[in-house]
Amino acid sequence: MTGTIDFTPGGFAYAPGVFQYSAGVRALAGHRIERVRFSRVVPVAEGFRRIAAFLQDQGRPLTAFCACELRSPAPFTEEGFRTFNLAYAQVLTEWGIMTGQANPVARSNVCPELDKPPEPGFQAFCFTRPDADAAPSFMVAGSGESPEGRGNYRDHIVRLDDVSPDAMREKAAFVVGEMERRMAILGTDWAAVTGTQVYTVQDIHALLPEILIRRGAAPHGLTWHFARPPVVGLEYEMDCRGIGVERVIVA
Repeated sequence: MTGTIDFTPGGFAYAPGVFQYSAGVRALAGHRIERVRFSRVVPVAEGFRRIAAFLQDQGRPLTAFCACELRSPAPFTEEGFRTFNLAYAQVLTEWGIMTGQANPVARSNVCPELDKPPEPGFQAFCFTRPDADAAPSFMVAGSGESPEGRGNYRDHIVRLDDVSPDAMREKAAFVVGEMERRMAILGTDWAAVTGTQVYTVQDIHALLPEILIRRGAAPHGLTWHFARPPVVGLEYEMDCRGIGVERVIVA
C-alpha cells in the first residue's frame, strides 16, 4: 500500500485495503467529508435504504458514500465474516462504488458486549459534499491487532488468546502503529484527528498514558466502546477521523 487512489465520482481518495473495506479515505480538493450517526443501530438493509434517501435529500449521489461504522451481535468466524462481506459489497457494487475487488469505502464493524443489536446494522456513515474552502478531512478504517490481506486473521493475531497486561500493550501498540501507517498514506497525522475510538472489552486504563496519550493518539480525548472486534480472536480495535461536520439522526 503505497498511495491513495482517487475516486472522483465520490469526491474522495482512498488507501487500498482488503476486499471488505479500504484502509481509509480523504476528501479530494473542493470537497469535505461529513459524518452522520444514527441514534440507534439501524439494520443493514434498512440502513442502506435510509442512507440512499439521505444522500438524495442532500443532493449527493450514492457514490458520495465513503465510510461507515457497523455494529454486529457477536464476532464472526472467518467464514461468517466473508459471507457477510459479500452481501455488503454487493450493495456497493450496485451503487456504482465498488468494481471487482476494489473497495473504496472505509469501515469499522464491531460487536457491543452489552445491549447487542439483534442483527448487523449501521451506527454511522460518512459522505462527501462539495466545499471550495474545506479544510482537509479524512476517516481511517478500523483495525484490530492482526495484519490484513494474509488469508486469515487468526494465524497472524498479536499475542493470540492472551489478554494479560503485557499482551494488551502489544496489541494496542500494533493497532496505534497501523493507524499511523494509514494516516501517513492519507497524508495526515494525529495532529489533524478530531475523534479517536477504541473498541475492546479489556481494561485500557494502563494503556492510556504511554500507548495512546503521549503517542498523540487522543488529541481530543477518546471514545471507548465496550465492544469486541468483528472476528473471533481479536481483542482490540481502533479507528480515527478528522472531520469538521458531524450530526446525529434521531431514529
